[in-house]
Amino acid sequence: MTDNTLAHAPMSDGARGFIFALAAYLMWGFLPLYMKLVTHIPASEVVAHRIVWSVPVAAILLFLIGRTADITAALRSPRTLMMACLTAGLITLNWGIYVWAISVDRALETALGYYINPILNVVLGALFLKERLNRAQMVAVGLAVAAVVLLTVKAGGLPWVSLALALSFGFYGFLRKTLPIGPSQGFMLEVLILSVPALGYIMWLIGTGQDHFAAGNGWNVFLLLMAGPATAVPLICYAFGAKLLRYTTIGIMQYIGPTIIFLIAVFWFKEPFSTVQFVAFGLIWAGLAIYTWSSLAEARTKGAV
Repeated sequence: MTDNTLAHAPMSDGARGFIFALAAYLMWGFLPLYMKLVTHIPASEVVAHRIVWSVPVAAILLFLIGRTADITAALRSPRTLMMACLTAGLITLNWGIYVWAISVDRALETALGYYINPILNVVLGALFLKERLNRAQMVAVGLAVAAVVLLTVKAGGLPWVSLALALSFGFYGFLRKTLPIGPSQGFMLEVLILSVPALGYIMWLIGTGQDHFAAGNGWNVFLLLMAGPATAVPLICYAFGAKLLRYTTIGIMQYIGPTIIFLIAVFWFKEPFSTVQFVAFGLIWAGLAIYTWSSLAEARTKGAV
């Protein structure tokens, strides 16, 4: 094979999937930097604009890939609409807590929540899909529980931000699999459903003079317009990446996002990082290492790696 042939060789599905997934996790990891720029805007208004401005981004993608007919079919299915309303509600809850947490200097707790999420997925599979946990997975779950208990005892209350983010995103991913349409189409359906109350809320803010868009300066308008791409683009990249990559590869890569958030929170935002938090994060990291090792070993046994 000549050098010219190699130069024009098509990229493999695995390579393209890796690029898409890496782009998604990097964007999610650095998202707190954008969220810090909108801390002067109420979290509810930011979430409303995340929804509204995601619609055109998702619509353009569906038009380009020729899948707009899927949305029409989904809108005619009561069951699909009901499930989409449920997943849309969960992702809105997740977005709202996340935006608020960043604005009040609790980015570390969001990182912990997204670290807990993979282990929570194992628990959800055991509870609702009757999947049996192997020993390594049980140890990983035990370490995560120990971390939560430690933080609860030392802080005098549950780390509710972390748990709420993990639970809302965990159940969102779990239920999202029940939608009988592709990931990009499902996202479009969700933001379409959410755009009705979101637009109504934005109009109410405008009418009462409380908005930061119509009555805002150019910088606020730009920031809120960017909420759509900042929300939709990583989700769409992730959807394509997950479709092209092995599940185990995605499983390992999912730690990129919370790791970047953790580093930004400690070294950029200068959030306090106590000894107790260090121990709790250490327990979570140990659990994730055991969980990942177990997943890789199981995949090798099945010939998936």
